[in-house]
Amino acid sequence: MKHPFRWVALAVGAAVCALAVVLALTVSSDPHAEANTSRLVGKQMPKFTVEGLDGKPITSESLAGRTLVVNFWNSWCIPCRQEHDALTSWYAQHHDDPSIAMLGIVREDTKAAIRSYVKDQNVTWPVAFDPGAKAALDFGTRGQPETYAIGPDGVVVASKFGPVTPAVLDQMVAYAQGTN
Repeated sequence: MKHPFRWVALAVGAAVCALAVVLALTVSSDPHAEANTSRLVGKQMPKFTVEGLDGKPITSESLAGRTLVVNFWNSWCIPCRQEHDALTSWYAQHHDDPSIAMLGIVREDTKAAIRSYVKDQNVTWPVAFDPGAKAALDFGTRGQPETYAIGPDGVVVASKFGPVTPAVLDQMVAYAQGTN
């Protein structure tokens, strides 16, 4: 070996190139895609029972057969407040459609704060409390806001961590209805 340093440099360079190729083939083009997708996508929605503002139970069974938008939120969450107008706008356009239902499930908040927020912000879609955070845990939520679209067959087809827009909700519902 006349030039051992060159052979070592060549071997290291080849190893770096091989590693770069492996990483390029295994890493998604969107580094945040996995963080924005729920493990539930493609699976049956968890069965749940939550408590409506009126104290009556709301169950996953009572919402079955419709396209369902579930939004986990709370009153003190800044991103939740930022997405409020989008939810209001979207729900105003779709609340008369009997094939679609929307449910806001409250995470980590007091009943008094939620009742006040719902009244002050004129929230018109059903809102429910999640005693013991069972629904939030079953959905595997990581924070709020977090939104899920569920098809009439009960399969979760889309999820969004963070604030949604009316366009995102339309797209999620289109997937759930198979019209995308």
